Amino acid sequence: MSPRDRRRDWSRLDESDVRVRPGRGTRPRTKIRPEHADAVTAMVVGKDRGRWTCALDSDPKQIVVAMRARELGRTPVVIGDYVDLVGDTSGKPDTLARIVRVADRTSVLRRTADDTDPFERVVVANASQLLIVVALADPPPRKGFIDRALVAAYAGGLEPVLCLTKSDLASPDSLIDAYADLAFPILVTRQDEEPSAVAEQLHSQVTALVGHSGVGKSTLVNKLVPDADRQTGVVSAVGKGRHTSVTAVALPLPDGGWVIDTPGIRSFGLAHISPDDIVSAFPEFVEAAEECPSGCGHLGAPEDPDCMLDTVVADGTATQGRLDSLRRLLASRAGLEDAREQPAE
Repeated sequence: MSPRDRRRDWSRLDESDVRVRPGRGTRPRTKIRPEHADAVTAMVVGKDRGRWTCALDSDPKQIVVAMRARELGRTPVVIGDYVDLVGDTSGKPDTLARIVRVADRTSVLRRTADDTDPFERVVVANASQLLIVVALADPPPRKGFIDRALVAAYAGGLEPVLCLTKSDLASPDSLIDAYADLAFPILVTRQDEEPSAVAEQLHSQVTALVGHSGVGKSTLVNKLVPDADRQTGVVSAVGKGRHTSVTAVALPLPDGGWVIDTPGIRSFGLAHISPDDIVSAFPEFVEAAEECPSGCGHLGAPEDPDCMLDTVVADGTATQGRLDSLRRLLASRAGLEDAREQPAE
């Protein structure tokens, strides 16, 4: 058959004579997802390379290893998240459940790598308190770190608690005075005494701990959770058993509650936090802040000469100490506080 005759033969064909092989992407997709009515609720207590350890809500001592279900995509799952599990939730060796849902978070502890990094990282979810552990000596306390941790707590919806360790080496009075106007709990511990006041503050709460290396945070955790080493070993058995000293881990308190150790946090980048996020933690200044000029950082003169926060002190609604404390936190967030890398007096 000549090419011309072949073309004439094709002209007699219609679409019913053509067989079309469907491609891989032509199968219709559905948005219907399984309801997983039989799912069980658990709290994420550890993570290692795509595997999460979860403590069942019905029995916190039962630890289940789980993976993220495909239907969740890249939904982030962090320590403290409450999740729904399906599959094998027995917790037996070599078993694996699936995380099919992540509950809405009541609070988040977030940070960025530095103050210019726009990518924020959620470190801990659903903690009710942030225990900021600071040594009074060896190493000396840094107010800048305290201020930045306070900013992260206020912006994330956590109640801050300051824990001053090693009071047998130095007096806590100056730091207590510096933060008295912020009206949050300040606890003082000694190396030779049990931290009974800290244990009482943490009872029945989910508390995240932050602190620099050497401030006594590990010692404090070991006193609060007598079998902390064993519990950490259970959590680090996820995957191939990498030690969890570089990741957050949640440990159950003997009398109820959880303590989430975050040894990987050395400082807080605050690029993700706006001045208004901090002001919102000081209710007496919120209304005045709304009257400030656009772009006001609420730092006062000379940076923000038209800031309206001073009027709240002038009319007696708030004290000057509260405003000074607020502006110290704002300055720390803005990277303007030269003292943040200096030891406290």
